[in-house]
Amino acid sequence: MNLPKLYPITDARLTGLSHAEQVERLRDGGARFIQLREKHLSPREFYEAADEAITVARERGVRLIVNDRADIALAIGADGVHLGQDDLDPAVARRLLGERFIIGYSTHNVAQAIEAARLPIDYIALGPIFPTRTKENPAPTVGLEALRRVRDRIDPSVALVAIGGITRDTAPAALDAGADSVALISALLTAPEKIAERTKELRMSLG
Repeated sequence: MNLPKLYPITDARLTGLSHAEQVERLRDGGARFIQLREKHLSPREFYEAADEAITVARERGVRLIVNDRADIALAIGADGVHLGQDDLDPAVARRLLGERFIIGYSTHNVAQAIEAARLPIDYIALGPIFPTRTKENPAPTVGLEALRRVRDRIDPSVALVAIGGITRDTAPAALDAGADSVALISALLTAPEKIAERTKELRMSLG
């Protein structure tokens, strides 16, 4: 699939903002593809937050991906779901959600990524590329060389997303190493009042 180079991910605890507010600010900066990530709310609370966010996304022309929860993604009419290694099997998710739904899948080493490329998914996220502080108990960092190896081994039609510790300074290197897109949290969200500004600056720097 044709992913934009910049792939923001929301974080309500980091920003103190609702997911809907983050989507609005990220879109003000030009983001067109955003993932809702929520690890602390109850399923009902996350559904309500996601439902508010999809309203903003539809008004602003944003494609919205829900992290982990295929049921919530389906219920709110999101554009897709991003699954982790311990979430719903991507093949089951594809049968549940249909062919038009975007399915992304997290991988944490070269072998996982190569295996994932055989699944009915649209993109693979590989990481953490660099050390990260936005995920509890992160997997070991894999570095840029892992991106190069995965890009060389998987079908070009499967998009590759670099995630984990990506900053404005390191994003170009991740793209040069073979990533189609870079996923960011802290680099965009740590100063909530500057989300739109930082998003625009990074988006323009990536071309």
